[in-house]
Amino acid sequence: MGGTRRILIDCAIIFGVGLVLALVGPFGSFAAPFGLRLLYWLAMSYAGYFLYFPAMAGATALAPRLELPEPALWAAACLLATLPMTLVTWLANFLWHAPRWPTIEEALAHYFNVLVLGALVCALFWFARQRHRVAPAAETGAGQAAEPGAAALPRLVDRLPPHLRTLPIALEMEDHYVRVHTPQGSTLLLMRLRDAVAELDDIPGALVHRSWWVARGAVLGVRREGRNIRLRLAGGIEAPVARAQAPALEAQGWF
Repeated sequence: MGGTRRILIDCAIIFGVGLVLALVGPFGSFAAPFGLRLLYWLAMSYAGYFLYFPAMAGATALAPRLELPEPALWAAACLLATLPMTLVTWLANFLWHAPRWPTIEEALAHYFNVLVLGALVCALFWFARQRHRVAPAAETGAGQAAEPGAAALPRLVDRLPPHLRTLPIALEMEDHYVRVHTPQGSTLLLMRLRDAVAELDDIPGALVHRSWWVARGAVLGVRREGRNIRLRLAGGIEAPVARAQAPALEAQGWF
């Protein structure tokens, strides 16, 4: 999914969250007129998105590097992002209350209330991301399994952590390492890119760039910026296409 499209979808989801909260009127807000509730909860929902989203994106990026489960890092990121969000909501309440410093008990209670809503919305986005990651790969795996004599899984999969052992959708060279992208996430392997490609055991794909190999079935679309071409892959990944490779790939129907 392209970055712009993903953000638009996220914003639509956040609008729905704000609308539901305005209708329900939690934490004593139901007494306010609906128009004011809607304005308040939409503002808080979008403020939360712009505070929580960078934290969640950072957790996703750090998970493979730290070799930690992505859900655990999302939970930690949610706890941290709730701190500034608590301050934002407390300041927003000054719209109808006189400004004052909270007591320790009030601050903790307010943090917990914000955390409950933040965790629920983060969980919603987590499951949406997982569904998007797994669906394209499931189709790719099914297509490859139908080929006569195709191996169930390539040798390279044996090198991956247990939670990532599925068909790779792309390989990316990073210094002396190869990042193996899968629908469940990515990890780094200390090996050369050409050796990693050799262990894919003839999975349909191509070296689209000197530092990228891409599985044929993982390509969802193409993004062009002038002469630059990038392949959009499952899981929101984008792989650059070398200009020297573009004519051959286009002739083979990649884009």
